Amino acid sequence: MNDAVQSSRSELKQSRRQAILEALAVQLEQHPGERITTAKLAASLGVSEAALYRHFPSKARMFEGLIEFAEDTVFGLIRKIVDEDDNALSRCEKIMALLMGFSAKNPGISSILVGVALTGETERLRQRVSQFFDRLETQFRQILRERELTLTEAGGRPVNETASLLVAVLEGHIQQFVRSGYRQSPLQGWDAKWQLISGMLRSYA
Repeated sequence: MNDAVQSSRSELKQSRRQAILEALAVQLEQHPGERITTAKLAASLGVSEAALYRHFPSKARMFEGLIEFAEDTVFGLIRKIVDEDDNALSRCEKIMALLMGFSAKNPGISSILVGVALTGETERLRQRVSQFFDRLETQFRQILRERELTLTEAGGRPVNETASLLVAVLEGHIQQFVRSGYRQSPLQGWDAKWQLISGMLRSYA
């Protein structure tokens, strides 16, 4: 088998995996609160359940694929924000807007991130989502800590608590979005809310 054939088969397999993940995300969006079975997912694609398992060993791995997509997309863009902007307050604002924008564009994945879609699924998935938000909180903490160390009167600022609060705000917005059946955008009223939050963060500006 030559390299071109191997490459073509690899690309075809990847495209089929991508199609399965996209179909799962659509099912989660179109049937909020419902448990998505492999039978229902296979039917939406017009294939057999066996065809799904040729690409993923389990439904849990399909969910993990969507979580991995969220991780790669979100943290890849966060790295770009951190590289291009050296203002702590601006970094925090852009990261929060990024997360809520990602949530608005990916309703099905949002239901995974807040745990609604994981009812009855393996505990490993909930741990994976928890790691996503832990990593996000660590990112906020690093941004705030770096800024604190450059201030003339460093120390005394509740960096850990502030980072935790920012993540809690994000989770709350995404939760409201999912609970509303995806009708209330996580970005709704965000500009006014950010003004309130930024007032708390002014010492990091």
